[in-house]
Amino acid sequence: MKLVSLTITGADTCGGLLDGINVPLEGRMLIPTCLTQYAWSARMALVNHNCCKWLRKYFTQYFANFHRRKNVVLQTMNFFFELEYLISDLYEKFSRVRISRKRDGTRKKKIKVEVLVDEDWEELNDPRRISELLPAKVIGYTSGDNETLSLPFFASRAGYADEVAKNAKNKDKKDKPIKDPRLMLIDYSTNLEVLVANLLLGSEDVKQRLIETQRLEKFRSFRCVVQLNHPAAPSGGVKLTQELQNYIGFMKKCSTCFEHNIKKNTYIFDFFIDESVHQAFSHYWPDGTLELYSCFHKLAMLNDLIIPKTSRKKFDTGIKDRRFASRLPEPVDEHKVFRFEKLEFLLTGKNKPVDYVSLSDGEHQLAQILGMIGMASGRNVLFLLDEPESHFNPRWRVEFIKMIRNFPTDVGSRASNTEAAQQECLLTTHSPFVPSDMQRENVLIFKKDLETTSIKVRLPEIQTYGSKFDAILAECFEIQPPISALPRDEIDNLLVKGSAEEIQTALSNLGDSTARMRLAARLAALQEGKE
Repeated sequence: MKLVSLTITGADTCGGLLDGINVPLEGRMLIPTCLTQYAWSARMALVNHNCCKWLRKYFTQYFANFHRRKNVVLQTMNFFFELEYLISDLYEKFSRVRISRKRDGTRKKKIKVEVLVDEDWEELNDPRRISELLPAKVIGYTSGDNETLSLPFFASRAGYADEVAKNAKNKDKKDKPIKDPRLMLIDYSTNLEVLVANLLLGSEDVKQRLIETQRLEKFRSFRCVVQLNHPAAPSGGVKLTQELQNYIGFMKKCSTCFEHNIKKNTYIFDFFIDESVHQAFSHYWPDGTLELYSCFHKLAMLNDLIIPKTSRKKFDTGIKDRRFASRLPEPVDEHKVFRFEKLEFLLTGKNKPVDYVSLSDGEHQLAQILGMIGMASGRNVLFLLDEPESHFNPRWRVEFIKMIRNFPTDVGSRASNTEAAQQECLLTTHSPFVPSDMQRENVLIFKKDLETTSIKVRLPEIQTYGSKFDAILAECFEIQPPISALPRDEIDNLLVKGSAEEIQTALSNLGDSTARMRLAARLAALQEGKE
């Protein structure tokens, strides 16, 4: 899929900040035939004042509204928009879709879905047809507690847990699988689900790339804990649908050993990784990494059932009343229905185990993102990434776009003409590294007008692709010269008021920069008596 444009005509949650904003997302790729040739070059939004986080929030709000479960957010908020995008079918035929929500005088504003047919917009009312024209998956990533991005995913997660709790007690629904949520949030709490699924069922190339950047040699062992009758659980314990009971049975057969405490209804599964474990997981999850991740994630979503009813009610009320100012608390590990423990690896060149939690935040973040990129290889996936490189070292930041374009999937990399290339990605950044990998038309700069308080969106005036970081800092972030504030202010003051002796002393303590060169020129002029 490819996003075309987003127009926000009204958004009360932002205090009018985004009213009237138009975001051109299509760039120069105006015809569908160019989309597959363009491969997977992520559309990059440079954000001043974090405005694009709100835009991505609204994308996920809409998709949640047409999926299922907790749809309270859009129904209760004064948010009006028009979104256009292109989406492909199995035969790589593209449809142009327009989704809008406008003021129409009614209390519950209707969401209108249209498809372009012979140059005319045709409104759709068939839920099945609408479902076909939505992204297959909307995958969000945040490295921190970005509630603006994560809230709709939390609402979908809570809805799934509620649906399991109800269906498990209904004999007519207990045996029916619950569809996978289209919304997937990859954050620190889902980190291990992504990593373990990839290391168990990913290709050898995927496994190697996930661990080699962290100087790890081998995935050694891990533990899964499932506890259904913990004191923090609902009265009578957590009930499972047949689908989830099957998952428990599969893990029994895949584990190296397991323990079941009948009184507490707690399972502890230990896995010592060898070829037989890989083969067992491949047998019970034949569709591969994403299917296994879905199993782990469905069990993990039940952790919401441990959250007290008062907190869950407060969450629902908060969505309605405060819109984006509420989130569910995270249960402590010891109370969770499902959790991973004791992920151990062998360090390269050493026969010594190391626990995964001992790795750095940047190493965790890279494994998360690459694992997510590797397993979500189908067409029509929308990625919404909030500062995905925030914890990386400078070298990884420089190589980030190259890594995700070249990372292997089961259908090939996104750098070639594959299904995985027929995806869309929005990401935000506050660093100059990512834009240097982007063509100018794929970089958007958001800036708040201090006089009108409105948000302005523009393309860079320079070609960002291959540009040096100093130029990007100046154009996209208005940082010029590209040095920190203390030496910059000192140099500015010396340029205006400094004596030759003061400037000479300062120059000996300043590193190389264009600002230092200006100060040296000022010293030369003073010494020559020109000023």
